[in-house]
Amino acid sequence: MMYWNDGGMSGWGVGLMTVSMLLFWALVALGVIALVRYLGRPAQHGPTAPVPPPAAPPARPTPEQLLAERLARGEIDPDEYRARLATLRGGTGDPPVAG
Repeated sequence: MMYWNDGGMSGWGVGLMTVSMLLFWALVALGVIALVRYLGRPAQHGPTAPVPPPAAPPARPTPEQLLAERLARGEIDPDEYRARLATLRGGTGDPPVAG
């Protein structure tokens, strides 16, 4: 009488054991997949992450470009522009005489 009633496990016990075993192996598989995905992706933080180079400062306009912009905005007239441009380029700064 040692094996009376299959050791006391009913149909519900076998079903519960089957479902719990399937759930256990599904969780193990998901854990392995998550671990592989975590270890397979590139590092985003930490000392091994590449440091981007610093951005170059924007180029500053030359004095001649600034003078041309002032002429374009109407701040100075063409005669004053020519005189200042000649001064910038090392000339006397006197406007050329037409004649």
